[in-house]
Amino acid sequence: MKILVTGGAGFIGSAVVRHIIDNTTDKVVNVDKLTYAGNTESLSGYTSNERYCFEQVDICDGAAIKRVFEQHSPDVVMHLAAESHVDRSIDGPAEFIETNIMGTYQLLEAARQYWNQLDDSKKQAFRFHHISTDEVYGDLEGTSDLFLETTNYQPSSPYSASKASSDHLVRAWNRTYGLPTLVTNCSNNYGPYHFPEKLIPLMILNALEGKSLPVYGDGMQIRDWLYVEDHARALYRVATEGKVGETYNIGGHNEKANIEVVKTICTLLEELVPEKPENIAHYSDLITYVTDRPGHDVRYAIDATKISQDLGWVPQETFESGMRKTVQWYLNNRQWWSRVLDGSYSRERLGTHNH
Repeated sequence: MKILVTGGAGFIGSAVVRHIIDNTTDKVVNVDKLTYAGNTESLSGYTSNERYCFEQVDICDGAAIKRVFEQHSPDVVMHLAAESHVDRSIDGPAEFIETNIMGTYQLLEAARQYWNQLDDSKKQAFRFHHISTDEVYGDLEGTSDLFLETTNYQPSSPYSASKASSDHLVRAWNRTYGLPTLVTNCSNNYGPYHFPEKLIPLMILNALEGKSLPVYGDGMQIRDWLYVEDHARALYRVATEGKVGETYNIGGHNEKANIEVVKTICTLLEELVPEKPENIAHYSDLITYVTDRPGHDVRYAIDATKISQDLGWVPQETFESGMRKTVQWYLNNRQWWSRVLDGSYSRERLGTHNH
């Protein structure tokens, strides 16, 4: 098959591209605008592969997207391109509305026009798989509930509201036009090639330099953590075997408070990098508590029963094994992240300033 992956230079997208090239005989067309979070170095070993092709295109550019469909004739679309950082969405919602809502609309329309002119057997086989987030469901504070595929949408941030909107568009194009769509909503991803503004890589890199480890509020916000390569396998499974019109929640069954995640990183670094920056007795001494972000959801947790029962996917990594792999990867790939940091991005929890 030929799979068109939008956002394939991003964190999850690049994991999907690597998974497809490494584990299948499918071809990949990677469509990425290369914003700050897109990085072709995450695919440096793949650019010369004859099954891989890169198109630097903005999904909001309808004419360019139409050309990509006409030129490459994909069998499957896996749509991951999105602005994805909650703190950034609080500071500047406009880009999130534009990329996540209008971009998804442009992609759906290009896909629909392309799909309409396919012959019947190709029409039947075509899939549009939209990759979304568990944040569309809102907050589970004070409950022991899990997010199900049927949970009502109650997004809290401009980011999650824009993703909720795109989910609705995708389902509407299935209901109204018959476009064969699928939606997945996943929990927090972590692992190799993660952009250093996110919690886990930020803490690893700050600790290595003896900088403070800023934790929001009391650090008791709970997230379900999913190793990115487990997620990539799940996404490919859904795109190729999922049932049209269905939603699948993908989670790691690893609910952890943020402070627990940070302490796990400190413990791993004590073992793997015992020689610390000057004046530090323990990495955990670097933990500082900062003012919480506005509207911060307290708890997310996913019930991934459906995808395991219907499609046979379960995560291979535990939180412990995945975190060890992740810390080790950052220690082994200093060149990748130091080049990312040479860019315009300065490490801070972006929501810690006043609005």
